[in-house]
Amino acid sequence: MPGTTPQPTSATRTRSWWGWGWADAHPDDAECAAMGALIPGTLAHPLPVPRVRDLDIERPAVEPPAGLAHLVATGPRERAAHAMGKAYRDVARALRGRPGRIPDLVARPTEEREVADLLDWAGERQVAVVPYGGGSSVSGGVEYRGDAHRAVLSLDLTAMGRVLEVDAVGRAARIQAGTLGPSLEDQLRPHGLTLRHFPQSFEFSTLGGWLATRAGGHYATGRTHIDDFVQSLRVVTPAGTSASWRLPASGAGPSPDRLFLGSEGALGIITEAWVRLQERPTHKASASLAFTDFHAALEAVRAIAQSDLSPANCRLLDAGEAALSGASHDGSAVLVLGFESSDGPVTARLGQAVDLARSHGGRRGGVDGADGADTDAAVGAWRSAFLRMPYLRDGLARMGAVAETFETAATWDRIPGLIEAVRTEVGEAALKASGHPATVNCRLTHLYPDGAAPYFTVLAAGRPGDEVAFWDDLKAVASDVLHRHRATITHHHAVGRDHRPGYDRQRPDPFALALRAAKGALDPRGILNPGVLVD
Repeated sequence: MPGTTPQPTSATRTRSWWGWGWADAHPDDAECAAMGALIPGTLAHPLPVPRVRDLDIERPAVEPPAGLAHLVATGPRERAAHAMGKAYRDVARALRGRPGRIPDLVARPTEEREVADLLDWAGERQVAVVPYGGGSSVSGGVEYRGDAHRAVLSLDLTAMGRVLEVDAVGRAARIQAGTLGPSLEDQLRPHGLTLRHFPQSFEFSTLGGWLATRAGGHYATGRTHIDDFVQSLRVVTPAGTSASWRLPASGAGPSPDRLFLGSEGALGIITEAWVRLQERPTHKASASLAFTDFHAALEAVRAIAQSDLSPANCRLLDAGEAALSGASHDGSAVLVLGFESSDGPVTARLGQAVDLARSHGGRRGGVDGADGADTDAAVGAWRSAFLRMPYLRDGLARMGAVAETFETAATWDRIPGLIEAVRTEVGEAALKASGHPATVNCRLTHLYPDGAAPYFTVLAAGRPGDEVAFWDDLKAVASDVLHRHRATITHHHAVGRDHRPGYDRQRPDPFALALRAAKGALDPRGILNPGVLVD
């Protein structure tokens, strides 16, 4: 059946050009100062909120193509807002007035033909094209680095934001790549269906961004990576348009979709996709358990992951992370469990998971949800902190603190040693570089029968005026630990430019050779997101 036109959302709010999310949701000066006081060595007063008018923004090096000029913006704020993603190092650079190379033009095509025309024009004039969805990249994926191109075009896909077609029988939909998460779900809601893909950046990221970065969603088990939802893709490349067949499965050679999933716009621009949907869940329940022994908690989580219970949420917070989120104040690690279904009650499965956790020393908290009898304060505290945390990170950055995360995945046999090594070595590196102790916390966000995805939070006093280099040094130490433990450089945040050194070490040499050949064939002029994945 035909799709619907997306409804405008949050029309009265303004996105922050320099930091996470909405401009009106950032901590004020007093809250920034209060947070900074908890980290020894931070600034006495918060850095001022950066202003676009204080940036040195040069005139565009090129004029937009005449036939497409109506799609192109050249204003300073539009260009500054598209210069970076939303990682800590992006926020820190903006606060110091050093955002890096600002794109010359920002184009918002409304249809696939315009995407192709813009690529043709850019190729003829040696203009780099950096695809841009919601701009929530935390790995340097939406910025240009270097000077090999005459100019830079930020290709913003958000004007292509419609659900074009819904197949209610096959539970699938054809959706344009620029559709932001909330709009996507709003358009599917009348059909009683959902994509059920909710990354932390859901409000500020697009379907195309999820596909191009192989994004992971909120759910801990089962179908959580966007890869699992894809039926087919349409991708515009300088060499032509790739359109795979819509199929439930296929064994016909290497998958064309797999070539573009995770390609970050280096091989082509994803314009639309057929994705698998499911009925909206109506039964939900959650609970928390506390552990005095983190290693026992790891064993509990592994037992749940290797069962057939498939919890929607099974998030283990170490003592530091639990305290940071308000889920625990007694030094305990906390396991947050959640189940949901569109078919029937989930309390029995929740009870089985709780019993498994208790058999490994977990202490039961409350129960929360439509199928539960009472409430769980730890679950509620974690939910609130999860959504608020990126804003608090930006507030800490204003105090000169380093507040950043990184994630990975490894097999179960390596998980305990990996977590201990990261805590120890990153903490020691921060102390040596700044003279102040750092906090390194860990949580498990995604679980598999054969392994898990640890997600680390680092809080430290930065070097005033040199915060970015300080974080880069810590990230290099962390990347070395991951490599030594054969843990991936990223589980769901993409390679971008920040993870290139680790990615280059991780991938097999023959695959790198094939990837470079694909880049050369599909993008012979080298204009697509230069520096991402391959040179």
